[in-house]
Amino acid sequence: MAGNHDAASQITKHLRLPDNTTLFSTRKPERIVLDDLGVSICGQGFATRAVTDDISQDYPQGDPQLLNIGLLHTCLDGKPGHEPYAPCSVDGLRSKGYQYWALGHVHTREVVSQDPWIVFPGNIQGRHIREKGPKGCTLVTINSGEVTDVEHRDLDVMRWAHCELDVSASESVDDIYEQVRECLQSASDATEGRLVAVRLVLKGACAVHSKLHADRERWVQEYRALATGLGGAGIWLEKVSIKTKPSVSVDEVLERDDALSGLLRAIRDMELDASVLDILADEISLLRQKLPAELLSGDDPFDPSSPEFLKETLEDIKELLVNRLLSTENEA
Repeated sequence: MAGNHDAASQITKHLRLPDNTTLFSTRKPERIVLDDLGVSICGQGFATRAVTDDISQDYPQGDPQLLNIGLLHTCLDGKPGHEPYAPCSVDGLRSKGYQYWALGHVHTREVVSQDPWIVFPGNIQGRHIREKGPKGCTLVTINSGEVTDVEHRDLDVMRWAHCELDVSASESVDDIYEQVRECLQSASDATEGRLVAVRLVLKGACAVHSKLHADRERWVQEYRALATGLGGAGIWLEKVSIKTKPSVSVDEVLERDDALSGLLRAIRDMELDASVLDILADEISLLRQKLPAELLSGDDPFDPSSPEFLKETLEDIKELLVNRLLSTENEA
């Protein structure tokens, strides 16, 4: 059944499908009856990418002599991060008298209702870090024309995981290294032999904040090497974010009346106006042209000439300067 990503088009019209495949009509709901099983399956594909009408209203009423299954590509009554494609309601689906509704479009598994069963099985393979955890299909068991069991089955060959560590209690970089090792090993163990792609985030106010930020690239590479050496099917560090804070209160230092507090206030209040950002963007545009195309597109594109990136970089520089000055004062 065609959804928003494979709506009826010249390409899909000329695809050669296996003989045992049925492609539902995109003009109106279509019912297929499997007489030997006593099953009715009803569905409708998308004629265009953006279908904003409630097409479930046109689905026929369920046949009381059959097990009725409805297939529908929909956002239901709305899901965060998803376009409102073929919106409908639980009450509307329930009124059709079907025993099972298999819904597509949303990639996160969700059992919406058990009376009747309304299920988003999710996608069978996570595509990026926002699609974490097990992915697969839903196995439905039928007995005497009734749904008796609905069970998730893993089908993914690799998995995405988010390791967020609070390192506030860590007294040294070695302590943090051990925390990272334990987190990565746990993420690998949970995948049951699959490759796992991990986004690692370190957060919290810790004593070694300045060391982490002063030599950020070194620690990123240390954690990547650690991931490579751990056992299991394999760990790939998709991204490492160091979002720790200094254990020393910056606000307390800023309230003082001395040279250091004055310098910190000047750094904190630094801002780049639009004209300066434009100049920086022009200078970096040559670098941007030399970057691989895959870095500039996709779900998490990297564009060093964008105003947002330049502002974030300024904030990182300001934070690095503040932490260097604070650490120097503490060592004095």
